[in-house]
Amino acid sequence: MSCLFLNTQKRHQDLVSAVAALRDIAQQLGKTDWNLSVNECDENGNWHTLVMDGLYNSTVNCTCLGDGCHISAMCGRVDFGRETGGYMGEILLELKINLDFVVSGGTQGQTRRIPGDEMAALGEIAQQLGKTDWNLSLNECDENGNWHTPVKDDLYNSTVNCTCLGDGCHISAINLNYNFLSGSIPPEWTSTKLEIFDLNSNNLTGELPKELLNNLTNLQRVWLSSNNFTGKLPSFQSWEQLQILYLEASGFEGPIPSNISLLRNLIELSITDLNGGVASNFPPLEDMREMKYLMLRSCNIFGSIPGYLGSLPLIYLDLTYNRLEGNITDLEAADRLHYLDFAECLKKTPCTGSRYELHINCGGGQVTIGKTTYEGDEAEGDTAKFVHELLYWGFSSTGYFLGSSNTDYIAKNVSALKMDYSQLYTRARLSPLSLTYYGRCLANGNYTVTLHFAEIIFRDNASYHSLGRRLFDIYIQDKLAWKDFDIEAAAEGVDKAKILNFSNVAVTNRTVEIRFYWAGKGTRVIPRSGTYGPLISAISVVSNNLSPILQISRATKDNMEPYVKLGILLDGSVIAVKQLSSKSMQGNREFVNEIGMISGLQHPNLVRLYGCCVERNQLLLVYEYMENNSLARALFGECPLNLDWPTRLRICIGIARGLAFLHEESRLKIVHRDIKATNVLLDGDLNPKISDFGLAKLSEDDKTHISTRIAGTIGYMAPEYALWGYLTNKADVYSFGVVALEIVAGRDNMKCRSNENYVCLLDWALVLRQQGCLMDLVDPKLGSDFNKEETMRMTKVALVCTNPSPALRPTMSAVVSMLEGKLGIEELVNDPRIYGDDFRFVALRDKYDELQHQSSTEVETLMDHTVTGSSSTSAQDLYPRNLYSL
Repeated sequence: MSCLFLNTQKRHQDLVSAVAALRDIAQQLGKTDWNLSVNECDENGNWHTLVMDGLYNSTVNCTCLGDGCHISAMCGRVDFGRETGGYMGEILLELKINLDFVVSGGTQGQTRRIPGDEMAALGEIAQQLGKTDWNLSLNECDENGNWHTPVKDDLYNSTVNCTCLGDGCHISAINLNYNFLSGSIPPEWTSTKLEIFDLNSNNLTGELPKELLNNLTNLQRVWLSSNNFTGKLPSFQSWEQLQILYLEASGFEGPIPSNISLLRNLIELSITDLNGGVASNFPPLEDMREMKYLMLRSCNIFGSIPGYLGSLPLIYLDLTYNRLEGNITDLEAADRLHYLDFAECLKKTPCTGSRYELHINCGGGQVTIGKTTYEGDEAEGDTAKFVHELLYWGFSSTGYFLGSSNTDYIAKNVSALKMDYSQLYTRARLSPLSLTYYGRCLANGNYTVTLHFAEIIFRDNASYHSLGRRLFDIYIQDKLAWKDFDIEAAAEGVDKAKILNFSNVAVTNRTVEIRFYWAGKGTRVIPRSGTYGPLISAISVVSNNLSPILQISRATKDNMEPYVKLGILLDGSVIAVKQLSSKSMQGNREFVNEIGMISGLQHPNLVRLYGCCVERNQLLLVYEYMENNSLARALFGECPLNLDWPTRLRICIGIARGLAFLHEESRLKIVHRDIKATNVLLDGDLNPKISDFGLAKLSEDDKTHISTRIAGTIGYMAPEYALWGYLTNKADVYSFGVVALEIVAGRDNMKCRSNENYVCLLDWALVLRQQGCLMDLVDPKLGSDFNKEETMRMTKVALVCTNPSPALRPTMSAVVSMLEGKLGIEELVNDPRIYGDDFRFVALRDKYDELQHQSSTEVETLMDHTVTGSSSTSAQDLYPRNLYSL
């Protein structure tokens, strides 16, 4: 039954004009039983006598007042459609009649008012969100159920929908996605009767109002993704009618509240990229029996993957970038799953460096093509398979072969392959539904993804096996890259390679994802059941940034401690990159020139320098990687190594040999100027290698060099250099002597003050020597398990090397012979009084006391700086150090 009640605003003197309108209505609706010659109301207030047969009604009512009679209502079992309703609206407007339309069969085309409080709420919403394109003078819903007509744009939406029932019209949906609105959500939203609101992709901030969370109990669909909300993820327990909830990169902090379990009507739930470091268990979702789409990506969830997920009617499941672990075999029951992704869930080991390429021989063993090695991929498949044990990549496969008992997820070629690099195509990985490969620990940037295909199951002969057709979709980084890909058609035959290249694939979270998906197209039982679905032979992912400088900058982000970082080059070489600072462009040029001269130096006890990079005031040195870090860390770091005496002696001799090469054997005679424990690195076998030539100076044919600016590290500089700027290779000999003492004692020279009378480790050693107690210097960690003769020899060599007079210090080649016992040690009198207190120890003691009077922060910073060994380059304006200027 449909009834139209008319409330006359302008009174008519009789029914003449109204009957004219009724005539048009009857004509348009095919109403032939109305007697249009009658223009009076009967005594019962009817213009037309109704016919009562239970199914048919044809009533037009009149209302007669003092100024005459007027048509006030029409009822009829008529389904007013869009065209009819629209026409009736035009007729009634001609009569200047204001309508209140109550319809039980169809309501389109009628004008309906929105309550004043809801219009006021829209005004407040517009003001707070900066929504300037709404016409707030309108308070009616149009014929399509909209208050505001949306702007037709792929990225812009501005729709407000109405729902009109018996009690009037109310705002039921607001869609403002991609409006780039700012501000916070006002509490006035609760004045509406919203069922749907979409605020995706704006710049909204603040927290969700409590009124919104508590009062909008009719909500069914909510989208709040891609915003900048603050605070913890709110409780949605009052939204029990909710069916869809999207909170992807919304800005909220974790964890996911446990009372989300009350939203039992959820069909789609997507929460990603929660801020904050609060970890939580997997949210309780077992009662969501309608759940088909579930994404909980990067939500800091830990623990086991719940088994009940397999009993939910899930079609899509993404749990990537969490800390989940355990068995996922329970998901085998989830035979509806079309997409399954656990990337990085079960990986606890952090990425050690960044990779720039990935090569996988899908379904086959490891194979090398030219200089490229493709990793093997021979894991058996299953209906819900996730391979995660591998360090840098993994895959997931879902689905079972319909109508088949086939459980073979690796395809094998059935004939000899006559193609280039046939090793890549003899086997391939097959999936009945969805197959996803992901690579991890990649450096962010643009990559080229190369996919290798060959149809090795179907035949092209005249047999039944030639009728098969394989179609599937290819997705890269979750974007459709190829729809309905047909290997045989693309390769123009079977057993032929087809290579697809996709360039400029952006990696922004250090992970690449490549998915192959069967959308139900192609043959399913030809040539036999279980031969359909995606088929992939090999995958290559290679960085587009092949420039060495770009590799360096990307390979050294957030991997190790400041100044020295770890990286991996494209060829797999592990490198260490040291970052320095410069104060002038002139210093940069001198730095590069010197690096060019010394980069060709090769010796077993010198760290190999591969190159350098200069950009503005940043200097990068690229060295070979040394697994055991520095000698300083090994001796007196937070986690020192257990170095026995033979290892210490070998380290000391290795340092001496490296210096002897720089001073005497190299074509370029070089003074290092910054020999200290932090600049001696240890490889995997604890072999020492001298590093950091940043302060090195070329020797000038045995001529001394007088410098007006001193560069080096306090506690290791020879006195003639520190006080007078007098530089020869004997300055390195002095520094070596200090390092040798540190090796014997296991103590830092500048942090060893056994009492207030000693400035440093060397000062203490000299006192012990005069007292005849040099063995007290030996590191207690050695216990009694060391060679006392060798220990005494090394200690005496160290003291000889630190003689205040550079002329009385031995050469480094002589030091090597002394340490090896091939040359006797001269009994020189190592007495600080040779130079007088004013020249050496008093100066150092005064400097130390000066530092003690500085703020604790300043002292700690300086001392830490010394320990890290952050020195500058050979240019004198790079990190100048001078006892008088510090």
